[in-house]
Amino acid sequence: MSSIPQSTSKTPSGWKSILKRAWPTIRILLSIALLWKATSGIDWHTLLDSEIKMEPAWLIAAAAAICCAFICGGLRWGFLMRSVGFQGSLKSYIALYFAGGLINQGLPSTLGGDSYRAITATHFTNNDKLSETKALDEELHHSVDLGHATPKLRLSFAMTLVDRLLGLAGNNLLGGIGLILGGATLAAWGQDLGYAVLGVMLLAGLIIAVILAWSKTRQLLQKLLDRLQMNNAMPGIQLAFSWPINIVQALFGVGIHSCIILAFSFCLRAYGAEAPIASLMIGLPALSLLLMLPISISGWGLREATLSSVLALWGVSPSLTVLASISYGAITVLSVLPGAYFLLKRK
Repeated sequence: MSSIPQSTSKTPSGWKSILKRAWPTIRILLSIALLWKATSGIDWHTLLDSEIKMEPAWLIAAAAAICCAFICGGLRWGFLMRSVGFQGSLKSYIALYFAGGLINQGLPSTLGGDSYRAITATHFTNNDKLSETKALDEELHHSVDLGHATPKLRLSFAMTLVDRLLGLAGNNLLGGIGLILGGATLAAWGQDLGYAVLGVMLLAGLIIAVILAWSKTRQLLQKLLDRLQMNNAMPGIQLAFSWPINIVQALFGVGIHSCIILAFSFCLRAYGAEAPIASLMIGLPALSLLLMLPISISGWGLREATLSSVLALWGVSPSLTVLASISYGAITVLSVLPGAYFLLKRK
């Protein structure tokens, strides 16, 4: 009788192992399928015969906007890390942020880049050098088990998560504003959804601010952090969510995502197309939420299929949207190439 549960317990683990090995290939195939779907309806011959005049200056402006977004994101993460006692200059955190972004371009999800910068940041010294490089290499080549990780590594991952949450908040706020401005074009309930999203985000920010302001709830939170062996995380959490700095963080997060919207708008302009800002404020934040699902490689295919469908509601040519999206993806890869210097320097 004992042999039955043993066989059933081994079967799921076997399937999990097979699925884990096959999932990267599945994602690549999904990206190819989505990209094919987005481009299948384009009459490339007619499009080329239309003599579209590409303006490279707009693509350069798009690259500048993307770089600005990465620099601002690196600054935010650097301030969070330094607030909890990690060493290294803001310049080093920006460089590491670019390196993480570069890794993300070649991996199916953002976990790889985030893990790389969270682990590497724990080895920064006061003079921007990396200590214990052999131990660092060992940590980078093994999967991270936070349940058995050192308190320092847990703290680094916690601040990286806080940075991601601030980015998500900025994304959702911008999307809510976009729905209020242009949601009626998307659906009859689009504007109401915008007010709901904005209300939920503001309410969540208010609740977290009250928790951090009230001494009793702050003490309970500190006890929870102590149990998780992240005793020093409170300064970073307060820097992110306490009143009134949470207002600054929200505006900063919205500003970072606004740079991304400008970058895509510039890519459209490079091919002679224009889209209302409200449409991009809806499409790109929605795309960011979709990219949290591990179904494509760095958004390729999913980005083109989603934006061509959304922007078509505002009369933007799907063909030009796909061209702009492909250009945006290529420019993003080029924009994070400075991160290669950090990776090569470490080697």
